Amino acid sequence: MTHREILEAMTGLLAALFTALLSTTIVATALPTIIGDLKGSQTAYAWVITTALLANAATTPLWGKLADLFNKKLLVQSAIVIFVAGSVLAGFAHDVPLLLVARVIQGVGMGGLTALVVAIIGSIVAPRERGRYSGYMGAVMAVSMSGGPILGGVIVDSPLGWRWCFFVCVPLAVIALFLVQRTLRLPTERKTGVSIDWLGAALLTAGVSVLLIWVSFAGKAGYYAWFSRESALYVGAGVLLLAATVWVERRAKSPIVPLPIVLEKTTGLAIIASIAVGVGMFGATTFLGQYFQTARGYSPTAAGVLTIPLVAGMLIASVTSGQLITRFGKWKRFVVAGGVLLVIGFGLLSTIDHATDLWLVGVYITVVGLGVGMMMQNLVLAVQNTVSVQNIGAASSNVAFFRTFGGAIGVSVLGSILATRVGELSAEGFAKLGIPAGSSGGGSLDLTSLPAPVLEIVRAAYGDATGRIFLVAAAACVIALIATALLPNKPLRTTIDIDPALDPMHAGTTPRTADTVTESRERVLQH
Repeated sequence: MTHREILEAMTGLLAALFTALLSTTIVATALPTIIGDLKGSQTAYAWVITTALLANAATTPLWGKLADLFNKKLLVQSAIVIFVAGSVLAGFAHDVPLLLVARVIQGVGMGGLTALVVAIIGSIVAPRERGRYSGYMGAVMAVSMSGGPILGGVIVDSPLGWRWCFFVCVPLAVIALFLVQRTLRLPTERKTGVSIDWLGAALLTAGVSVLLIWVSFAGKAGYYAWFSRESALYVGAGVLLLAATVWVERRAKSPIVPLPIVLEKTTGLAIIASIAVGVGMFGATTFLGQYFQTARGYSPTAAGVLTIPLVAGMLIASVTSGQLITRFGKWKRFVVAGGVLLVIGFGLLSTIDHATDLWLVGVYITVVGLGVGMMMQNLVLAVQNTVSVQNIGAASSNVAFFRTFGGAIGVSVLGSILATRVGELSAEGFAKLGIPAGSSGGGSLDLTSLPAPVLEIVRAAYGDATGRIFLVAAAACVIALIATALLPNKPLRTTIDIDPALDPMHAGTTPRTADTVTESRERVLQH
C-alpha cells in the first residue's frame, strides 16, 4: 500500500479512536462535578475511572483474539456502537451505581478500539515504517486528551450540564462509523475450526476484578486494613484465579493470552514497562484534574486548560520519536529516554502541595507527558516486530491490556492512598478548629455546602496529599526504566510479515518459501 492508501485506511480508525478518547478525557475533568452532584465519595471518584479501565483491560485480549480470527472492520464498527450505548446510558445516570454500569459498557467498547486500531495498523505497515503511523496515532490521542478536558470543562460550566459530556460523543461516533465504512478496506479471511477461549477470559476478568476491589477498599475507615484476614482472602482468591487462568491458557486451543508470546523476552519486558506507563498516563490525567479543581479551586474549564502541558508533551514526543524511528530505524533509545523522563517527572510532581506555583506544576507535567509519549506506542512497536501478522492482534492487545490493567490498578491504589492521606490531614486540620474528626470534609467531594474554614482545610488536605501518590508513581516508573533498559535491541524489519520459524507462537514450523510469499501477495493485490 502507498502512503496515501494507508492514510485513507487509517482515517476512519483514528476518527473512532479520537471519539472514544475524547469522551473519556471529557469525563476526567467533569468528574469532581459529577461525583459531587451524585453525592459520591472519593472511592466512587476512583471507581468511575477504574470500572471503565477494568472493562477495557479485561476485554482487550478478547478483542485482539477476535481480530486474528474475524473481519476487523466489522469488529471496529461493533466496538463503536457498544461505546456509544455506554455513553448514552451514562448521560442518563441518576446515581453512582448506574454510572458505574455505563462505564463498564464504555470500557468494553474502548477495549475493542484500543486493540483493533493497533492490530490493523500492524497488519498493513512494516515495522520500519510503522513508527511514522504510530506517531500519527499518538498525535490523535494527544489532541483528544488535550481537547477533552477543555471541552469537558466548558460543557460543565455551561447550561448544558455534565450529562452532555457523555452525549456529545454520539454525533462524533456516527461520523466515525461512516468514515470506517467508507475508507477501511481489508480482505476477509474465512477460517474454519475457530474457537474462543471464553473460560480463560472469564478467569482473567475475575482475577483482575478481585484484586482491584481489594486495593480500592483496603486501608479505608469502615472497611478492612491492608494486613487483615479480609485482605488475605481477597489476595488469595485473586492469585488463585490468575493461576487458574495460566493453567487454562496453557491447554487452550486458541488462548486469549498466548503464553509463548507473553513469555517472549521482548514482550515480557514491554509488558512490565507498559504497566508503569498505564499508572503514569491514567493516574496523572485522573488526579491532576482533581488537584486543580478540588485543591486549587479552579473551574473545570480552567482545570482543563492547566492540563495542556501534559498533553503537549505527549504530542511532541510521540510524533517526533515516531518520525525519527522511521528515519533511522532505532527505537530503543527513545523508549529508555521515556522511562528516564517518567521517573524524573513523577519525582518532581511528588514535591507539589496546595501552594506550589502553577508554572512549576506545568513544567513537571510536561516532563511526564514527554515520557509517556516516547514509551506508549513505541513499546507496542517493539513487540509487533517480534511476531507474525497472524498473531499481531493478540500481541498488540496483550501489551495494551497490561497497560490498561496497570492504569486500573494505579488509579485504584493511588486513589486509596489519596483518600487515606486526605482523611489524616483533614482530621489534623479539624482538630485545630475544635471540630470532631470525621464530622465533615475528606469523604465527600461535594464541597459547595462546606463552611469557609472547613473548605480551606479540605482543599489544603487534597493539595498536600497529592504529592504522595506521585511519589508512588515514580517508584513504579523506576521498574519500567529497568525493564526498558533490558529490552533486546532488535532491528526493525522492513517486511510486513515475519519468517514463521521466528514467530514465538509457531517456532519450529516450516518457513514459507519465496514462491509462497509471492502467491500470498498476488492474492491480496487481486482482492
